Amino acid sequence: MSWDIHDLFRRHAAEINRGLRRRGMSSEVAADLTQDTFLRLLGALERRTAEADNPRAYLFQISRNLAVDYARRERLMPRADTSDAFLNAFTDPSPAVDTIVYDRQRLAIVQQALLELPERTRRAFEMHRLQEQTLAEIAPIIGLSTTRTWGLIRDAYRHIRARLHENDALN
Repeated sequence: MSWDIHDLFRRHAAEINRGLRRRGMSSEVAADLTQDTFLRLLGALERRTAEADNPRAYLFQISRNLAVDYARRERLMPRADTSDAFLNAFTDPSPAVDTIVYDRQRLAIVQQALLELPERTRRAFEMHRLQEQTLAEIAPIIGLSTTRTWGLIRDAYRHIRARLHENDALN
């Protein structure tokens, strides 16, 4: 006789979860133990004995055993519930050294790519990206339409992106 795990889960998971909640487990712990119950069942299918012909009772026995094990572990080593603010006090907000090196290398590539651009394209890009000016503000300054100004800025983005991808391909 074989058991259909999917059918057993569909029929009994909510009931097992409720049973664990009645035993005083939080909803998260009950959900974890319910999952563990079915994992244990999967592991036990090969060595299942003849007296385990009632799958519902077998599942509840597994869940009870897991609940007892969990309670025993909690008694021996209680968990400290800490807030995010407490944990953040121990973390260093500065980036890792390898991140700093990587970012500096990419910044140098971007600077070099900007120097490779024609003067008007570089100027339009810098006004748009660094000075946060709109296309309508940039166009009269460089003497082009807003459509052509956007074309210059788009070309600058493409050129920078191409240089970054070339470097990534080399590494």
